[in-house]
Amino acid sequence: MTSSFSPTQRLARGLWQLSWLLLARWTPRPLHVWRVLLLRMWGARIGAGCLVYADAVIWAPWHLSMADGAAIGDGAEIYNVAPIALGVRAVVSQKAFLCSASHDHRREGFPLTSAPITVGDRAWVAARAIVLPGITIGAGAVVGAGSVVTRNVVPGCTVAGNPARVVRAAEAVSASSSSA
Repeated sequence: MTSSFSPTQRLARGLWQLSWLLLARWTPRPLHVWRVLLLRMWGARIGAGCLVYADAVIWAPWHLSMADGAAIGDGAEIYNVAPIALGVRAVVSQKAFLCSASHDHRREGFPLTSAPITVGDRAWVAARAIVLPGITIGAGAVVGAGSVVTRNVVPGCTVAGNPARVVRAAEAVSASSSSA
């Protein structure tokens, strides 16, 4: 999907950023309810019990959906030019970067492109990990700290590295969780 931004969209983004700066960025840690309310007022679809830390950066709340109990940690950046969806109890840890847009370097004018990102139920994107446009992180999957995810992650597996590679297969995770 190729994107461009109209003056109206740019104004909306500017007003959103100003609202977050004045009404949320300075708030103490326990005020998740207030930050969630502000995000909802700007069009985010957020379930019950979600946590959004004050230092999180959310590019466009109208493209954010969070199922019940999902969390976005301090310093996490949600660059959601295209929709980004977090499943039930999904966690995006400190300074992780979910990037739903890039540029087509092969085309004249270097046009912006975008694709949605989905983080499945109970999946964890660990600190400083990067998830690229169009990626789906499967339910229960783990993206290791500092990893760069360039391909979809199978439910239940653990990936790590740059580029991220499977370090624990889904079968191993299923077997260990059933014996616990």
